[in-house]
Amino acid sequence: MTRAEIGEAIVEIIEEIVPDEDCSGLNPDEALRDQLELDSMDFLDIVMELRKKYGVEVPEADYPRLATLASCIDYLEPHLAGK
Repeated sequence: MTRAEIGEAIVEIIEEIVPDEDCSGLNPDEALRDQLELDSMDFLDIVMELRKKYGVEVPEADYPRLATLASCIDYLEPHLAGK
């Protein structure tokens, strides 16, 4: 997957979890929780969807690395290479 495809996949997952939020103007460098109404359970749902859809296991210690859209892409890029 390309970086753009990874970003689109993350936004799609977020839109499924919080369908009332507008994800069209996300700033990739700003914390997702500051831009959207995401609580801890929503964040865990995102992590679970990444595992279910793409087979990516995100250890709890790595959760802070998923704070922004850009950092999510950076984290997931090596895990999704060739998919």
